[in-house]
Order: sequence, then C-alpha cells, then structure tokens
Amino acid sequence: MRHDKSLVWFRRDLRAEDHAALHHALKNSRQVTCAFVLDTEILDALPRADRRVAFILQSLESLDEALAALQPGAGLLVRHGVARDEIPRLAAELGVDAVYCNHDDEPAALARDAQVSQALARQRRAFLSFKDHVIFERSEVLTGQGKPYGVFTPYKNAWLKQLTPFFLSSYPIARHAAALAPCPARGVPSLASIGFEPLALPALLSGGSARAEALFQDFLGRMARYDEQRDFPAIKGPSYLSVHLRFGTISIRRLAREAWSRAQAGEAGAAVWLSELIWRDFYHQVMHHHPHVVTQAFRPEYDRIEWATGPEADAHFAAWCEGRTGYPLVDAAMRQLAQTGYMHNRLRMVTASFLVKDLGLDWRRGEAWFARLLLDFDLAANNGGWQWAASSGCDAQPYFRIFNPVSQSEKFDPEARFIERYVPELAALPPRLRHAPWEAPPLALQAAGVVLGRDYPPPVVRHDEARATTLARYAVVKSRALPEA
Repeated sequence: MRHDKSLVWFRRDLRAEDHAALHHALKNSRQVTCAFVLDTEILDALPRADRRVAFILQSLESLDEALAALQPGAGLLVRHGVARDEIPRLAAELGVDAVYCNHDDEPAALARDAQVSQALARQRRAFLSFKDHVIFERSEVLTGQGKPYGVFTPYKNAWLKQLTPFFLSSYPIARHAAALAPCPARGVPSLASIGFEPLALPALLSGGSARAEALFQDFLGRMARYDEQRDFPAIKGPSYLSVHLRFGTISIRRLAREAWSRAQAGEAGAAVWLSELIWRDFYHQVMHHHPHVVTQAFRPEYDRIEWATGPEADAHFAAWCEGRTGYPLVDAAMRQLAQTGYMHNRLRMVTASFLVKDLGLDWRRGEAWFARLLLDFDLAANNGGWQWAASSGCDAQPYFRIFNPVSQSEKFDPEARFIERYVPELAALPPRLRHAPWEAPPLALQAAGVVLGRDYPPPVVRHDEARATTLARYAVVKSRALPEA
C-alpha cells in the first residue's frame, strides 16, 4: 500500500544502510520522517552511569548524520519519554499514515509494540514491522515435523540448508532517499540532559556505524584465523562486533554474507564465525517459541535444583561479582567486565560455569549481573548462554559440563598475560604460577611479595570439592557424572 507520510521508528537498528523498515517506508511513501525514543520505561531502571546509554547516544549522532548525508535537511528526531505513548503522539503530530519499524521479539518489546499498534489503529494509522535483526526468525527454520529446534547442531544444519543469497541480500536505501522528509528538530541529547552521568567509551567499544565498519574491516583480515584465535583472551581474536549487532549499527546480512562466502570457499575461520552468528539466530528463535526461559529453565525439571542460599552464598556471589574468588582467570574476567563492559566469550563460559557449578548459585543471579554490566547485553543470547552454562537450556549433551577454572586458565591464557593485565597483584609471580597461586611454593610467593589473604584471596571454594557437591545437587535431574572441560 502506498502512503503519503510515514514514520520510521528506530529501535535496535541504528544505521541508515541495509535497513528493512527504512527501505520499505522510503519505497512506499511520498515522505518519511525518522525517529528514535529514549524510552524512560527502559532507562529509568538503569544505573546512572551506563555504558550502553552512552553507546546509544553516539550511535544516534552517527545515524542522524547519515540520514542528513542521504538527503539534505533530513535527520533523526529524538524524543525522551515513554515510547508506547510517544510514538502514537508523534504519529498524530506529523499526520503520518503509517509507522514502520523492525521486529523486536523480546517479550517486553512485543507487549509494547502491541500497545503501540492498538493506539495507532484507534487513530486509523497502520503499524508495519519487518524482519531485520536476524537472518532467520521465529518459525522460519523448523524441524520436519514443523516444530522449533531445541538443539543447536540440527538447527544449524537446517539453517545452512535453507540459506540462499536471497536471505543475505541488502535492502537499498540511497536510491529511495529523496523521500526523506526534512527533520523538524534535529539533535541528540547529552547524557546529562536525560539524567545520566557523563561517560567516555574506549575506542574499541564506541558507538556508531562508522566504528562498526572500521571494526569489520579490521576483522576481515583476521577472520581466516578466527577458529585458532577466538578462545585466547590475551590476543586479538574476536570481531568485537557483538555490541554493534545488538544495537544494529551494522547489518547482520552484511556480516553473514561475507562469512558464508568465505566459508563456502573453504575458510575454516569464517565457517566458525558463521556458526557464532547462527547461534545468535538460534537463541532468538528459542526465546520466541519458549518465552518462559526469561525467568525459568528451558527444561522445567531443572528448576527442581536447590541452589545455595544464605549469608555464605551471598558472600560468594559478591566475591564473584567483584573479581576476588581466588581463581585468577575468573577474577580477571569479572574485573574486565566491571572496568570495560566487555567480556571475552570463552571467559563468559568459564565465569558462568564457576558461579553455577563451583559456587552452586542460581544461574539467574549471574544472568542479571551480566545484564547489568555487559555493553552488548542481548536478552536472548545472555539467557541462552547462561542456561547452556547451567545445563538447563538447549544442549545436546547427555551430561552436565563443568569447566575447571585452572585448566581453562592454563590452556587459554598459557602465559598468564590476560591475568597479569587484570590481576596485577600477581604480576611478579612467574606466569606458570599465576593460574593457581595457592599452589605456588612459599619461597616463590615470598620472592614475588605476594601474601595470600592480604594481596590476593585464597580460593573461596576448592574446585574438586565443589564438583562433588554439584554432582549431588544435580542428582535431582540426572545421575550421570559430569566431565570437566
């Protein structure tokens, strides 16, 4: 249907290239206004110093400039308020016939969009949304019986079998840019003006499409070695694009297209990175079909597990959050998260396993902590990762998985360089002794000037003892032994 005036509501898609909703609005409207709402229903619950808000504001500035570059006078209209009220109000002010946006399948977002759609319908305005955040969504990849997949590998195989160049093709924007309307009030507010403390982001984690593009160009030269380098936190192995995918400052189709092309040419690193992008689709379809995972275990029987509670459990949780568990790799990872808002993917698995399988704490406590601090926090991926670590989610293994924090440290930070960076109090120890300082000879500790309990804590639990406790705790679900990773 052709519209006279339309409004494009940007959300987790902060770019002006290869954008589904913007493409359809420009193609089917005489005039298009672009807007973003700093939603107080989301912002009010956040800490006043929040890196994600800083990232969003940087990305909004980039988007505003990109729209103006497409069409002189165009730009981004930014409102600060309750989005479910602001969008219908803005649609009425502008006199638009339709509001265009891209899908957001988080439960709270679906409820919000339903309210917006109803409000617009009362105004006799259309509400149109499109797939943009993933390659395959909702029920696009199903089993032969028409059911959603609950295990990743069969899902991945079906995903790859279904993939064609069509699903990776871009939505052209520039050729339709003449439909962009003059922006009535350009300008992105400051952090202070919306009640947040000023916060600088490091270059590696700064917002905007230009930064996303620079990271992608850098990663293109490293993608072939991704399979070899991705697990070592002390080296430059990851793409660092997760936050840009979370906020849509770069198109998932662009990234998957490059990875797929290289994987088909036999590039092992590209194939592994493509698998990571498929994991992202997988967790989003799990949340779509099983929204109970937001608060409950994917497999209900795992909610019978009795997690550790009480003062000691709370003290262990605080030690985990603050990076003082006595396990250097765990502590280094938690300090990296607190200091930067980023954590290496291998370390997300190690720290999550430690919280659940060594400390015996409910995975939901760790999930909430990550949700508070991760710059790239995505509800579906964070939940999926935590349930995987807790063995309560989608997992093909007929047993539980426990990561040994010391062997993980020795394997993936062999020279203890990552530990040295974030646990500098152990830097004077020889690298081989930094993985388990409580096992270091007394003379080595003395030579390094390290006193356990004063300079660095002893382990809050013993891994072998904790492993036995975990076996007993999980016995309510299964009786098989848990292998170590």
